Amino acid sequence: MEEADVVIVGAGIAGLATALALKRLGVRALVLEKAEGLRTTGSALSLSSNAWLALDSLGIARKLTTAYAPCRKGYVTDIESGAIQEVSFSKSDMGEHVFRVALIGCDGVHSVVAHWLGLRAPIDSGRWAVRGLAVYPEGHGLNLEIQQFVTSGKRAGFVPLNDKEVYWFLTSKFSSKGKDMARDPELIMKEVTDNFAKDFPRQYLKVVQRSDLSTLTWAPLMFRPPWDMIFGNLSKGNVTVAGDAMHPMTPDMGQGGCSALEDAVVLGRHIGDSIIRNKRFVGGDQMAGVLERYVKERRWRAAGLITGSYLSGWVQQEGSGWFTKFLRDVIFYKLLFIVLFSVRDYNCGKLPSVTSNGTPRLENNPRKVD
Repeated sequence: MEEADVVIVGAGIAGLATALALKRLGVRALVLEKAEGLRTTGSALSLSSNAWLALDSLGIARKLTTAYAPCRKGYVTDIESGAIQEVSFSKSDMGEHVFRVALIGCDGVHSVVAHWLGLRAPIDSGRWAVRGLAVYPEGHGLNLEIQQFVTSGKRAGFVPLNDKEVYWFLTSKFSSKGKDMARDPELIMKEVTDNFAKDFPRQYLKVVQRSDLSTLTWAPLMFRPPWDMIFGNLSKGNVTVAGDAMHPMTPDMGQGGCSALEDAVVLGRHIGDSIIRNKRFVGGDQMAGVLERYVKERRWRAAGLITGSYLSGWVQQEGSGWFTKFLRDVIFYKLLFIVLFSVRDYNCGKLPSVTSNGTPRLENNPRKVD
């Protein structure tokens, strides 16, 4: 019978990052995943400055910084008027396994653990998204800049990831064709090029047409209402949630993966501080208290990200009247964009450095320990 101090349900970005954080603290974690292997659920992960700070705390940022170049700016083109806005991104079932202390639900948007905690199921935003990866074996020759296109009820764009791969997306209001498209990548491609994106620039269509069909996905955009985050039970005893299981959000600010990495570091930091205080890894009421402190720190942060993401998507896609265009082009892009996206400049803290006997390595972690 295999023992673990913590059981993590789900081997997505939140689950694996949490397992890594606990490993660095010397905590035994068991990760459970129902999928038999890796599968494509998108083609890219946006990593803002807050995510890189979390990755640095996890000790793996240096391994990733050389993989892809950063995008410093992007352009948003209004298809109807032709107006172009420049936006800047610079600134910085458990089987024979037994768990003794805690269970962390990292099992995604439709989380069983979140349901057990009493959280209501996420709701549909009324929009869906198609994502894909275009491949250019000889190189695409594009600048490393984000290109985005908006028109009534639709938003699309592409992001060069390196010199041979380009991630693209298209979001739109609900369409009854979605359910048919979901499991048929060829149908997804046909509907995007012949229908949904037919009025977008030829450059965008060329990117879509170069897609590896195995990377094409269609999915409704789901989110947890912020008031459920604020008033809901995000932990109960020795059970809590992280990542999409805690705070599913629309992708309009690119913060889903980033916030999952934050969760891993914050949870690890609180568990590490507990190890230091108690000179050992503890369970029972003390672990319940640790998870309560983690939830207290994450509750309002996650609620804000959910709200900002939803509003960002709503403003950019809602209608084509003069007022909504003014709201989007003047109020949002020129004024609110910087405010909303400043959430990226957030430091979730460092993991404490703990010795085998539970004492802090003060030379590597100068924070005062009470």
